[in-house]
Amino acid sequence: MTALPFVFSVGRALPPHYADQASLLAALRKMWVQQHYNDARVEQLHRAVKVSGRYLALPLAAYEQHDTLQKNNDVFVRVAVELGEQACREALARAGLEPADIDHIFFVTVTGIAVPGIDARLVNRLGLRSDVKRTPIFGLGCVGGAAGIARASDYLRAFPGEVALLLSTELCSLTLQRGDVSVPNLIASGLFGDGAAAVVLGGPDSKAAAAQTARAPATAPRVLATRSVFYPDTERVMGWDLVDSGFKIVLSPGVPQIVQRHIGGDVDDFLRARGLGRADLRHVIAHTGGPKVLRAFEKALALPPEALRRSWDSLERIGNLSSASVLFVLRETLDAAEARPGDLGLLLAVGPGFCSEMVLLQW
Repeated sequence: MTALPFVFSVGRALPPHYADQASLLAALRKMWVQQHYNDARVEQLHRAVKVSGRYLALPLAAYEQHDTLQKNNDVFVRVAVELGEQACREALARAGLEPADIDHIFFVTVTGIAVPGIDARLVNRLGLRSDVKRTPIFGLGCVGGAAGIARASDYLRAFPGEVALLLSTELCSLTLQRGDVSVPNLIASGLFGDGAAAVVLGGPDSKAAAAQTARAPATAPRVLATRSVFYPDTERVMGWDLVDSGFKIVLSPGVPQIVQRHIGGDVDDFLRARGLGRADLRHVIAHTGGPKVLRAFEKALALPPEALRRSWDSLERIGNLSSASVLFVLRETLDAAEARPGDLGLLLAVGPGFCSEMVLLQW
């Protein structure tokens, strides 16, 4: 039997700067006052995303000075390292491990560029071993957290004695386009927030597995299987256009329809390959893509009203954190300790490509 890796812990970090949605909307109105835009439409879009507030990489007033790719990316590198360290240290502590126990670090982001990468900049800062393996992954967007778990678990199936650390750091606020009053940018200005999440995974023969068994043997779910699905001819559904002022969002209004059209069949095929069906799932951990995406998940999978409660709550409290979102919801699920031994859970996200990632968990 293939060695199945465990998900041992999730650490989280949020920037210290918080703004409620009313304050954010007032700042945006001030920024766009000289431009031709529909003020009522902006407020309507912000209400529709159902976000009460967000954590930001910078104090709200500081964004007026950050109007170029270089300025924003310099902040990205600095803050991504700070938040990444916090999230990693919390994840390690919760797993009962030290930085030197990590064999491989995976890093996902879509909101900034760094060479050497954020993962490399954390090696000395965290005290990782000099022989640690690194896999930076850029460009997966909202699907990156689920894909990161999938790729890390793929690796651990080959190396069941090792421990992997997945880090997602997204600073979406730094991608806001000050001169863009298009509907996609207006929606993004109301939906996306900043934060980082780190996940410790390990093979069954790893030090992490031994530490977990000694503490609470039934709390860590195994990764039973993963699946990636790419939808042909959807490259312009979601992503970035790189312009002089930074990352300009590409966001099609057809995203919820694509999700609703495909996800039900994709999940059914994924589960059927293991002799399972939707009725076997006890937990659904969905990325907080926004109200329309969450409703599309609910309709496509015929989920009861409470099935995605944690995703809805996370969206309201902190917004969509891109790749980190589904990891925040995973943390809430683990902390709730509601899963029973043998329970099955589906971790699910969609993102640029356009594509979906599915991870089947068993407690």
